[in-house]
Amino acid sequence: MPFGRNNYMLMLIGIAAIIIGFIIMTTDTEPYGFGFRGITLGPILVMFGFIFELYAITRKPKTKE
Repeated sequence: MPFGRNNYMLMLIGIAAIIIGFIIMTTDTEPYGFGFRGITLGPILVMFGFIFELYAITRKPKTKE
């Protein structure tokens, strides 16, 4: 397999962060999502999720010797 178990677990964490970020953006109560959650908090969490996904993909799996 190209990825180890830890890589897949990290990818799931990144996907969860992305989904939670989008949910936070949609729950903003300001018109057109121009509040703190829609403009700042949600996009920061989504960006963190994508960066975390990149880390999970590029991390080398530990091999057993």
